[in-house]
Amino acid sequence: MLRTHTCGELNISHLGETVTLCGWVQKSRDLGGTTFIDVRDRYGLTQLVFNTDSDATLREVSRSLGREFVIRVTGKVLERTSKNAKMVTGDIEIGVTDIEILNAAKIPPFMIEDETDGGEELRAKYRYLDLRRNPIRNNLMLRHKMAQEVRKYLDGRDFIEVETPVLIKSTPEGARDFVVPSRMNPGEFYALPQSPQTFKQLLMVSGFDRYFQIVKCFRDEDLRADRQPEFTQIDCEMAFITQEDILNIFEGLTHHLFKTVKGINLPAISRMQYADAMRLYGSDKPDIRFGMEFVELNDVVKGKGFSIFDNAELVVGINAKSCADYTRKQIDELTEWLKRPQIGVTGMIYCRYNTDGTLKSSVDKFYNEDELTNWAAAFNAEPGDLILVLAGQTDKVRKQLNELRLEMGNRLGLRDKNTFAALWVLDFPLLEWDEETGRYHAMHHPFTSPKPEDIAMLDTAPGEVRANAYDLVINGTEIGGGSIRIHDRALQSLMFKHLGFSPEEAQKQFGFLMDAFEYGAPPHGGIAFGFDRLCSIFAGLDSIRDVIAFPKNNSGRDVMIDTPSTIADTQMNELKIKTVL
Repeated sequence: MLRTHTCGELNISHLGETVTLCGWVQKSRDLGGTTFIDVRDRYGLTQLVFNTDSDATLREVSRSLGREFVIRVTGKVLERTSKNAKMVTGDIEIGVTDIEILNAAKIPPFMIEDETDGGEELRAKYRYLDLRRNPIRNNLMLRHKMAQEVRKYLDGRDFIEVETPVLIKSTPEGARDFVVPSRMNPGEFYALPQSPQTFKQLLMVSGFDRYFQIVKCFRDEDLRADRQPEFTQIDCEMAFITQEDILNIFEGLTHHLFKTVKGINLPAISRMQYADAMRLYGSDKPDIRFGMEFVELNDVVKGKGFSIFDNAELVVGINAKSCADYTRKQIDELTEWLKRPQIGVTGMIYCRYNTDGTLKSSVDKFYNEDELTNWAAAFNAEPGDLILVLAGQTDKVRKQLNELRLEMGNRLGLRDKNTFAALWVLDFPLLEWDEETGRYHAMHHPFTSPKPEDIAMLDTAPGEVRANAYDLVINGTEIGGGSIRIHDRALQSLMFKHLGFSPEEAQKQFGFLMDAFEYGAPPHGGIAFGFDRLCSIFAGLDSIRDVIAFPKNNSGRDVMIDTPSTIADTQMNELKIKTVL
């Protein structure tokens, strides 16, 4: 080794020892006869001291060092006269007797500090420098710790880690596939897996009753803070189990991670039906760190001559506790926030329950104070509360009110990143109608089993069939999702029929799976955790990018290596493909 110790391990117990350190120059302070330099590696920071009056060579070398120079130093461990309690190594310094510059460095384009002056795009271009910063490095160390604990927990419960193929068959369901041309099979393409779904089911058919994989997946879809074109799943499948078995095993994994990584004893994970989540929160991934549940007002407000309410399919609102002192300017600003195109609200009604017990609304022309008292009773409102109400088509207005609820949660400080609330959402619809294609699509995927008692409704009321499906939600973010799978050919064929596949199309796309079901497929089910999202929740981040070593930007580009990019004509010719732009 070029070093005897790292830059984060020396302390007062090492006094007098001669040591050798390697690392990067963090900063330098030249005080004339003495020069102080902080040297950094991934383990920490150590102060070096050079007596430049007694050694002319050391003086010249120490004064030539710039930020991010890579150096190797040898010296004696000394006790610092001015100690730094904020540093693990703050009691000591190294009296340098020998120094070697291993590599000089250009001046970096931004400060390699916890609080950097580099913008997001600049740091992405020089990601290898950004990774030197403590916050990013700590995120990746957290990710490493979580991956090890996942493996430890699952291995202790007889799960086998099995790698599945990266070059697979393209399928029409779900997000767009990334496709890869085959040179050896001109005109034919592989797809990169959106998940190992069919392979893990085949592993169950093969008799591997407990499988997992921390696996890279790919989806060609529009990006946002919690979505990347390539992402990582904790992918799991189990045979001979019920839904309850899966919920218990993976609730156990969740508790294990919080305990071993965060030192938190997470309470038992509560459960909620999908229908209740939509009714009370307008979301299938509700943030239950705070209340502010929806209250439906149709029976209270209709028939009073106010056309916006009378013509609405649903009138629904929330109670913002202790917000009656919001000014008209604040309410107008909140209304404008709701009118943004991505939310699309046309207007918001409010009712103040003043601290003196009076009620004042924006629709006093239609509702007297006695009628507003009925509003307050519906919301269990108290003096000082502010009632916010939206009206419209049921599904749309619930989604809009969900956005308002989350925004009020933010403004009132109710979404603390150091507070964690987990929830199982159960019994999703099996199918959802797509207006654009004019047919039903699988809400999860086409291998999800319907509730046995709902199978008869596939022919009569397909939109009402419930799936044997479940999602894990933490702090309003979907962390994992899974289902009990279909495991016999007849039911799988019926499912494909209701998804609009002809028998020939189903056989072409998924014949290998249905054929496998005829050779003794066990009952099975599973779940996949979004590992990047889980890491970002643990790290207290809003975006998954900073728990990924080399992420893409919102356009799906890696600006560091400048990709995607064109390829040479010779490669295009080998692959027998042309581009048409």
